[in-house]
Amino acid sequence: MYAYIDGKLTFKCPAYVVIETGGIGYHIHISLNTYSALKDLERCKLYAFLVVKEDAHTLFGFADEGEKRLFIHLISVNGIGPNTARMMLSSISPSEIQEAIVKGDVPQIQRIKGIGPKSAQRLIIELQDKLKKDGPGTLISAPLNNSSKDEALSALVMLGFAKSVADKAVEAAVRKSVEPLSVEEIIKIALKSL
Repeated sequence: MYAYIDGKLTFKCPAYVVIETGGIGYHIHISLNTYSALKDLERCKLYAFLVVKEDAHTLFGFADEGEKRLFIHLISVNGIGPNTARMMLSSISPSEIQEAIVKGDVPQIQRIKGIGPKSAQRLIIELQDKLKKDGPGTLISAPLNNSSKDEALSALVMLGFAKSVADKAVEAAVRKSVEPLSVEEIIKIALKSL
């Protein structure tokens, strides 16, 4: 529902921030990873995810898209709720979590408060293949000065293709053409080979 919220940072603590935009203050729960990324900013942009329960609508904010994607993966696991996922992202960095899951490092995951041996094993079983398929580059934000090639690659990764496979298809599409291609043209040509 929300992609991001950009506005004036009116309040910040390690558990949540309040961002004012359009005369509305949004109470957004954050991880310590995001808290440290905000530093002393007066204005910020957080990638948002809305969790809807029968008794509450809760916004969670992330400093970058990669952390948000990992949060969504984590809450997809049975027994891992949004607060546990936020605790995980506060305990160790998103890249360390992804690496531990991909390598099947149960002790590393168990060091996180609230994660026992069964939860750690369930995380690995349910997410290991997904995160291996995504590759390590999925936690890295898209470059700010995107070329058509970069934007096409980002779009294909968002569509669910593995980054390494999508990168090869985009490279092949760009090499085939003599003239510069638009993002849409690159995606169409790459999709034919995927």
